Amino acid sequence: MQVTTRTYWLEHAWLGTHVEPGVALSIEDGRITAVRTDTDSPPPGAEILRGLTLPGLANAHSHAFHRALRGTVQVGSGTFWTWREVMYATADKLTPDSYHALARAVYAEMALAGITSVGEFHYLHHAPGGTRYADPNAMGEALVAAAADAGIRITLLDTAYLSSGFGEAPDTHQLRFSDGTAEAWAERCSVLKERDHARIGAAVHSVRAVPAAQLATVARWAEERRAPLHVHLSEQTAENDACQAAHGCTPTRLLADHGVLGRRTTGVHNTHLTDEDIALLGGTGTGTCMCPTTERDLADGIGPAPALQAAGSPLCLGSDSHAVIDLFEEARAMELNERLRTRSRGHWTAAALLRAASADGHAALGWEEAGTIEAGALADLTTIALDSVRTAGPLPRLGAETAVFAATAADVRHTIVGGRHVVRDGAHTLVPDVPQALARAIEALRA
Repeated sequence: MQVTTRTYWLEHAWLGTHVEPGVALSIEDGRITAVRTDTDSPPPGAEILRGLTLPGLANAHSHAFHRALRGTVQVGSGTFWTWREVMYATADKLTPDSYHALARAVYAEMALAGITSVGEFHYLHHAPGGTRYADPNAMGEALVAAAADAGIRITLLDTAYLSSGFGEAPDTHQLRFSDGTAEAWAERCSVLKERDHARIGAAVHSVRAVPAAQLATVARWAEERRAPLHVHLSEQTAENDACQAAHGCTPTRLLADHGVLGRRTTGVHNTHLTDEDIALLGGTGTGTCMCPTTERDLADGIGPAPALQAAGSPLCLGSDSHAVIDLFEEARAMELNERLRTRSRGHWTAAALLRAASADGHAALGWEEAGTIEAGALADLTTIALDSVRTAGPLPRLGAETAVFAATAADVRHTIVGGRHVVRDGAHTLVPDVPQALARAIEALRA
């Protein structure tokens, strides 16, 4: 077997706690084998990455098809629930082919933003009306193929979505989401196979979408495979109220009572929580995925991220509905939201926010070997410019602060996955014209 070797010289590298100038990386078969610091000049034959190189970013929560809603849902007023009706109308139009085209373009946009892994919270399983495709996993396979075509890693979080509310059957739009029972869901997604770039996880859409008696089936499926398990949790107060009415407890307590919480589980949003909820999540090591740009776009509210982290819940970040795709903005927004809420500054260091966007996000997606620049890690990297109109000026040693509080996705110059360029000098190497690909895929859904 031929071994592929590469050497990169990083002008500046964030090594988890600090920025180091002049770092040489040796890479074999997609993994970092050596990290050498204090290399004032590039080694012979090394490829040079000018700027600040970070570990590849992890987008821990994505609904790829929501990208088609950008702009269209900003007209007029409304709530999460009115936005949901527009979302359903878009979902109704997708086929495996059109979803592949859209997701390929969306994942390419992510690569341009420095994202090397995505957690796709996937519940759009069947044809409209609930009819199964010849391949019952055709829609999920389209997403896995789209990630490969865009050059990034994916954790397909195959999602159980069985009801429209507590004790209510799926509505017309939701029929294509549902397998009928958790057992049928498990049978279908057990056929999905992992690949070099793809891992398979599970998700409970929400406590309103999976009956309490079937939660344990989903949790057991994930536990048996030691797979990530994600769940939308307390995003809306209306869901909390309905859960109290149906079960006499909060959604967090319901999940705890049915074995859903734990160290491989991540609650997405975790917005409207009681003190007991926070203690349950932290005490079980259940993670929290904050999606600040979506949470503010949908007027969801600001979740208690500092309290959750203090209680023991690791934090990661996602772009969710893709109002924007920019993990620097997600990290920045988490801190700035807290500043607005508390009228005080400095809830997280820039290093802590970068860890949420990289190592902790990858861990939440089951890619524990990604998200750091160290020997043995996957060679997934993103390099941002330090000479753009946003990033010019600060000292390079303040690169972490510059990345979090000044940079945007537009400052990404290189994205490397498994040691190979997916984005070089700001251009995608596999999808030649990403804006055109997005426009074509979205226009096809309007036809």
